[in-house]
Amino acid sequence: MAVQQKIRIKLKSYDHSLVDKWAVKIIDVVKQTDAIIFGPIPLPTKTHVYTVNRSPHVDKKSREQFSFSSHKRLIEIIPTGRTIDMLMKLELPSGVDVEIKS
Repeated sequence: MAVQQKIRIKLKSYDHSLVDKWAVKIIDVVKQTDAIIFGPIPLPTKTHVYTVNRSPHVDKKSREQFSFSSHKRLIEIIPTGRTIDMLMKLELPSGVDVEIKS
């Protein structure tokens, strides 16, 4: 009995709507090839907070905080013959980082 190959696609972005939009587009493309899909699975959101002094020479107690969040989604695919070709033709946006592992 042969073990089926899995493809894991991890999407990362600072904008959650952009990640969700592209996860849906990837799923639509993969559904056309009759592959088995698991996801999109939301992974934990990481929030980065930076604290900066407002005035570097005068007031230590006056500070400002900036934060940004990185959103992630995971999609697992058990591919058919055409699935990889369809995924290679897909153009990805500049605001989304895509990591593909098999």
